[in-house]
Amino acid sequence: MNLVYVGFVLHTERGEMERIYGEQVYLRPITLDDTDLIIEWRNSDAVRPYFIYQKPFTWEGHLNWLKTMIDSGRGFQFIVCNIDDDQPIGCTYFRDYEKEHHRIEYGMFLGTNLVKSKGVGTEIVGLSLKFAFETLNVHKVLCRIFADNTASIRSCIKGGFEEEAYLKDDVYVNGEYRDMVILRAINPAHE
Repeated sequence: MNLVYVGFVLHTERGEMERIYGEQVYLRPITLDDTDLIIEWRNSDAVRPYFIYQKPFTWEGHLNWLKTMIDSGRGFQFIVCNIDDDQPIGCTYFRDYEKEHHRIEYGMFLGTNLVKSKGVGTEIVGLSLKFAFETLNVHKVLCRIFADNTASIRSCIKGGFEEEAYLKDDVYVNGEYRDMVILRAINPAHE
């Protein structure tokens, strides 16, 4: 299936990409209208510490991401919404799509404290992997997480990832070296 962004709206051969539904949440492709929300979430104290990139996130930075990663087809991004009230609660994304190697990197964050149900993170991971495996048909999805972010590691493992590596002092962030955990998910149709 060919995927293309038209004005930052994800399209398939059959038209605009539809939502991906789970039991508690759904994923919808990001639009330019989501920029203020993404900037608010990425700059919040609840989200920023979990990113390697710690500088304040700006409109220009987000537009650059949309242009160089999303619009180019090297990445895919979704807003996560509650099914019950359509309230946006977070974001899930893929980056550095390597078609030649059938590999992509995954990331996710919850941008609000409106998440009251347990298992939402795990469901988001599962829906995201469904997109990667069934729509993109990638073989391998990688995820890098700070080693001390045990809640995210747990959600990813419950959602379908396995630990691949532990990297000691892998990144230098805010004046200190941080350990990273690399997780992987292999497309079950390829096993």
